[in-house]
Amino acid sequence: MKALRTFRIAPYLPQPLEALRELAYNLHFSWNVETRRLFRRMQPQLWETSQHNPVQLLGQIDQARLDELAGDEGFLAHMERASQQLHTYLAAPTWYQKHRQDGAVEGECFAYFSAEFGLADCLPIYSGGLGILAGDHLKSASDLGLPLVGVGLLYQKGYFRQYLNPDGWQQERYPVNDFYNMPLELEHNPDGSELRIRVDYPNRPVYARIWRVRVGRISLYLLDTNIDVNSQYDQNITDELYGGDKDLRIHQEIMLGIGGIAALRALGISPTLFHMNEGHSAFLGLERIRLLMAEKGLNFTTAFQVAKSSQIFTTHTPVPAGIDLFPPDKIDYYLGRYYKSFGLSREQFMGLGRENTGDFQAPFSMAVLAINTASFVNGVSKLHSHVSREMFGSLWQSLPSEEVPIVAVTNGIHSPTWLGTDNQELLDRYLGPHWFEAPPSDPLWQKVDTIPDEELWRTHDRCRADLVHFARQRLHRQWEARGASPLKLERALEVLNPNALTIGFARRFATYKRATLLLRDRDRLAKLLTDKDRPVQFIFAGKAHPKDDPGKELIREIVHFSREEGVRNRIVFIEDYDMFVASLMVVGADVWLNTPLRPREASGTSGMKAAANGLLNLSILDGWWAEADYYNTGWPIGRGEDYFDRDYQDRVESTAIYDLLEHEIVPQFYNRDSDGLPRQWIRRMKHSMRLNLPQFSTERMVQNYAEQAYFPISGYYDRMRADDCAAAQALVEWQDRLLMHWYHIEIDRVEVKPVGEQAAELPLQEQLDESGAIVAAAPVLSMGQPIEVTAYLHLGQLLSTDVQVELYSGSVDEASEIAGGTAQAMEFAGMEGVLAIYRGKVHYSRSGLQGLALRLLPHHPDLHDRLELRLIRWAE
Repeated sequence: MKALRTFRIAPYLPQPLEALRELAYNLHFSWNVETRRLFRRMQPQLWETSQHNPVQLLGQIDQARLDELAGDEGFLAHMERASQQLHTYLAAPTWYQKHRQDGAVEGECFAYFSAEFGLADCLPIYSGGLGILAGDHLKSASDLGLPLVGVGLLYQKGYFRQYLNPDGWQQERYPVNDFYNMPLELEHNPDGSELRIRVDYPNRPVYARIWRVRVGRISLYLLDTNIDVNSQYDQNITDELYGGDKDLRIHQEIMLGIGGIAALRALGISPTLFHMNEGHSAFLGLERIRLLMAEKGLNFTTAFQVAKSSQIFTTHTPVPAGIDLFPPDKIDYYLGRYYKSFGLSREQFMGLGRENTGDFQAPFSMAVLAINTASFVNGVSKLHSHVSREMFGSLWQSLPSEEVPIVAVTNGIHSPTWLGTDNQELLDRYLGPHWFEAPPSDPLWQKVDTIPDEELWRTHDRCRADLVHFARQRLHRQWEARGASPLKLERALEVLNPNALTIGFARRFATYKRATLLLRDRDRLAKLLTDKDRPVQFIFAGKAHPKDDPGKELIREIVHFSREEGVRNRIVFIEDYDMFVASLMVVGADVWLNTPLRPREASGTSGMKAAANGLLNLSILDGWWAEADYYNTGWPIGRGEDYFDRDYQDRVESTAIYDLLEHEIVPQFYNRDSDGLPRQWIRRMKHSMRLNLPQFSTERMVQNYAEQAYFPISGYYDRMRADDCAAAQALVEWQDRLLMHWYHIEIDRVEVKPVGEQAAELPLQEQLDESGAIVAAAPVLSMGQPIEVTAYLHLGQLLSTDVQVELYSGSVDEASEIAGGTAQAMEFAGMEGVLAIYRGKVHYSRSGLQGLALRLLPHHPDLHDRLELRLIRWAE
């Protein structure tokens, strides 16, 4: 029966409990221990079954219980403490206020776009690491006081919930989210009606309402198309995260990027920077160009320059297969109106999303579009930025890969969210309550070593026991749902040993993560699992994408092995991995296992969470782990080798895992002194916390973004848009003049002479015959001896200030290429007739065969990145 009328019924709170409403609707509760304990105290079982959702808790708790709590002085005092902590947090001076007093632009605001946000398990609009990272980013932005807003989509079903059938095969269910019983607030117009935005799709408009999530000091705005005014298909645009086909995906990404811009405008928010977290939101750049052209009267080139001046892009994808690609015909259908309004040809427009603009059959890449419309691009670890430079290097032709302008901002975690409660209290006692604000260089972190071994180990023992208890209860529930016998249900409550070495593996079950690498030698593994004196046990968790059958097969293989006689109490697969399960595993395990195919893991943050809690990592040297002190805080699997033969690589690396377990990890864990303490293990736990917790935090990460990108890019945009975009128009005019004359530059000659006794001119490079053999030997110079280089250029219609001339020097490899070279600018030394003269000196600090090259780049004071125009000339 369809409802005649619908009403939203808010829980009735007695006046003394009114503060609970504010606490429930600010996700500060997700990382504040006092507030979480307060809500759990109200009704522990309901708190657990509500997925730790305070809004649902308040809506379902008995009124009699609320009335009882209203007269409970102890509870009221607890509530007052939690409320005071929130208010103190919201009003406290911030890092942003301290570090941005000078230079902040008027109305500074940073908009962070992401397809998913993992903020709390009661807000299931995330699938994995990308969303968790985005959620932690918002939390740290709040901690630091950045003027940042988040923009995303509110999914009616979110990501799927996982369960296994009796054979261990993953099944999916899609429970509908009840937005009115979640920590969300619907945005309204001044007259009380819902605030809605309109996005034009082919042949019809689609409308979306806007929900607000309070994340500490900042707001996240989520778009929801599930409203009656839309067709059923359009309502489903925000139905599932990463569901549907290519058409639904492009619908979602139009809503995120183009709809996100409309939402910010409807809310009266005018960002000075737009951060695209992955390429899903890259269409926002097109909409901003359109608006600048329509409202400011700018031509396409100037509007493109202005939009680009305020956009940054973070790529998380280490393989081309992970990038969203759309066939050209779909771009024609859904976005054809844009290239017509831009005054571009079809192929010019398609070129915005193609690496090779001359390949007219190539698909349209959202990552390439994001790169082309951003003034700052970064990967999420040092290794990943290297991989990204290789992946996208063709966009900067003739540029050495190490100079491709994709920098590294290594990911982190929001420590207050992911540190176990007992561990937080431990650090509060010995480091003080503001430890998470201390940078990695702060001597405060040395105090981790002062934590008594006994106290740290007993705390960790409790965490492991809590994890084992949870695993037993979850396993019992899993088996009960599958109709297991009473005997089997009884056995579920006996699995695992709260005192045994516990190894955790929890992540997305994609094949490249190799969850079953450990099972390669089952006899050797079984021997470790069944050792009566030094037992080892494993807890697995994670989801495969609904369409990824090979990933599901990995889960089934683990489940089948866990049922084998002798090992069934030592290996467990926990269904329905989410933030809550993760929070228990990264606190309660002893070792965190990670086995991706290098370099397929861009960063990986679960290992960071484990390390922050004192767990030791056992991992392939991929992502963040390649940057960590992996000898003092865990164990590397291999040394970063790459193998052509995948089977051989699996064999080598699985053997390395068994060797490490048998000869190092297990002995260290069970080597106890007279007090029953594994002193060497505890020392490594302290190293893990002291070295990794401050370095791999989103506190540090967001500061990096602010200092390297947010602040300078926001200032750059302020210059570009000032005086009706006068600076941008002048820059575009300069670019037009530069492009007209760039290829007419002639390098007349280059003179290379050593400074000192030898004065003879040196050839710029060795002379080779047709076979590549050296026919003119390289001159021999002393290490450190300066070399003076003079370049004579015919600039034509260009000025000396339009060009930056650089010397590029470094070691020469076997292909006669300069590998890992460094560039230094030459100085303009005047004119000799029509020739512009540039001079510079270079010296070599390394012996062996060294090379020298000369190159030209554009130069303009308003060119944010000297490589932005992707123009480079090398002397031949």
